[in-house]
Amino acid sequence: MGYDSTMSSTADDSSHGIDKQHLASPIKNLVDKFQLVPEFLKVRGLVKQHLDSFNYFVKTEIKKIVRANQEIRSTLDPSIYLRYMDVHIGEPSMIFDAVTEKLSPQKCRLSDRTYAAPIYVTIRYTTGSHGQTVESTKKNVIIGRMPIMLRSSCCVLYGKDEDELARLGECPLDPGGYFVIKGTEKVILIQEQLSKNRIIIDTDKKGCVQASVTSSTEKTKSKTIIKMEKEKVYLELNMFKTKVPIMVVMKAMGMESDQEVVQMIGRDPRLSALLLPSIEECADLKLYTQQQALEFLESDKMLKMPLYSTGPVEKGARALSILRDIFLANVPVHQHNFRKKCIYVAVMMRRMMEAILNKDAMDDKDYVGNKRLELSGQLLSLLFEDLFKTLNDEARKTIDALLARPSRSSRLDISQYIVKDYITQGLERTLSTGNWDVKRFRMHRKGMTQVVARLSYIGSLGHMTKISPQFEKSRKVSGPRALQPSQFGMLCPCDTPEGEACGLVKNLALMTHVTTDEDERPIMSLVQSLLLVFLPPGIQVFDKVGQVVS
Repeated sequence: MGYDSTMSSTADDSSHGIDKQHLASPIKNLVDKFQLVPEFLKVRGLVKQHLDSFNYFVKTEIKKIVRANQEIRSTLDPSIYLRYMDVHIGEPSMIFDAVTEKLSPQKCRLSDRTYAAPIYVTIRYTTGSHGQTVESTKKNVIIGRMPIMLRSSCCVLYGKDEDELARLGECPLDPGGYFVIKGTEKVILIQEQLSKNRIIIDTDKKGCVQASVTSSTEKTKSKTIIKMEKEKVYLELNMFKTKVPIMVVMKAMGMESDQEVVQMIGRDPRLSALLLPSIEECADLKLYTQQQALEFLESDKMLKMPLYSTGPVEKGARALSILRDIFLANVPVHQHNFRKKCIYVAVMMRRMMEAILNKDAMDDKDYVGNKRLELSGQLLSLLFEDLFKTLNDEARKTIDALLARPSRSSRLDISQYIVKDYITQGLERTLSTGNWDVKRFRMHRKGMTQVVARLSYIGSLGHMTKISPQFEKSRKVSGPRALQPSQFGMLCPCDTPEGEACGLVKNLALMTHVTTDEDERPIMSLVQSLLLVFLPPGIQVFDKVGQVVS
C-alpha cells in the first residue's frame, strides 16, 4: 500500500490545531468583510495617491525633464555650452545669514515661510570664449527650491513614529498630502482630464466627426486632430495656419503611394469610398512626391513663422521637423522612418470613418475609462518643465547678448547666468494663488489649489480626495453630472456638493488606488518575450527601432 502525502499533511495540520480549509474558504459575511477596511486604511492611508504621485515626480520625472532639456548651447558660439549631468532634491532647509537652517512644517506654519527644499544639479560647462574655452564641473548647484509635500519621501516627517512626530509639533493622525506655502496649508485638487496619448472619437462644434490625440512626452506636449469636413479628411495642428489635407501629410511622411494608404485603412470598400475625395484633392494640388508635399506644407499660407530663426535651412526641413517632433509626439521616429506614424494616422482615420458609418463607435467622454486623474506630481512636473525650459532660454539669450558685444573685459562664465529665483518664485506663486498659467502647454486654469479645510477631521480628509472637473460649473448639461455605471468602486456616489457643482465635483471612494505613470519598457520587454514564446516559427518580431528581435 502506497504512502499518501496529502493524508499525512492534513493529519499533521489538525494535530497543530490549524484548519486550512477554514482559512482558505471565502469570507461570505458582509460584517466580516467590513472589518478589513480599518486594517486596509492603517496600512495604506487615505492620501497615498498624492504621496505616490509626488514621490514619483521627485525621484523619476524631474530627472526625465532635466535629461530631455539638458543642454544650453550658445547660438553665436556653439563651443560655449552648459550641460546638466544629474539632479536631486535635498532636505527641506533655508539659508539665513549664510547659515543653512533645517525646516520643519510646524516651524514654517508659525513663521509664515514656505516648506521647500533646494533642487541640486551637477553641471558641466565651459568658461572663456573665442576658441579659448576650458571645461569645468560643479556639483550641488542650486537652481531653485521645490515646495515639499508633507509625509512624502523628501519630508522630515517621513517614516517617523508618534513620539518623533509629537516632538516636531505634528499630529500623528494628520495624513499629509498637502504643502505649506507662506505659512498656509495648501492642497492641490485632483484634476479630471481626458486620457493622454489615446485616440478619442467625438464631434466638434459644427457636428463634424473627429479623432483627437493629446500627445504628452518629456520633450513635447501637443494636440493632433484629424477630422472629416465636407467629405474630405483634414489635419488640425497649431503649427499650421489652416487645416491640412491628410493625404498631403501622408505623402510628406514618405508614403507616396495612394494604394498603400488605402490598404492600411482597410479592405472595406466603404472606407475607400470615404477616402476617395481626399485622394482627389491631393491630386488636384499636383502633389505626388514627398519633397513636393513638404514644400507645400512649408509655404507661407500653411506654416506659421518659427519662434526664432537660426539662419537659412534647406527646403522642407522645418515641415519635416514639425511632423517628426510635434505631430503625434507620442509616436517615436527613428532615423527619419515615419512608418509607425503613418500606421497610427491610418488607425485614427479608420476609427473616425467607422464612427461616421456607425454612430455606436463614438467614444463616450463621460466613461471613466476615457478619463485620467491628474495628481499633484503630474501637475507640478508640467509647471516645473515650463519654468525649467524658460530658465534655460533666458540663460541662452543672456549669453548670446554678451557674446554679441564687441568688447568684454571679463572671462565668460555661463554658470553664473542660471537664475535660481526664477523656478522658486514660479512654483511658490502658482501654489499660493492656485492659478496655473502655463502658456507653453496652453494651460490656463484657476482655483487648482485650495486652503485645507480644518473644520473637522473628516472634512479635511474629504478635501484631499476631492476631484475638480474639467467642465465649467455654469454649463447646464446633464451628461457629465449623471452617475456613470463605470464609476463603481472608484468614485463615491454620495459625496458631491448641492447646487450648480452637483455631479461635477466628485470624491474618490475610500479604497481607490490611483497608479502613477510607470516606465513602459518592462511591459514591452515582457510582451516581446511572450510573443517569442507563443509565436509560430518563421514570424519575425520587430523592436522600437525596427530591428528584428532574435
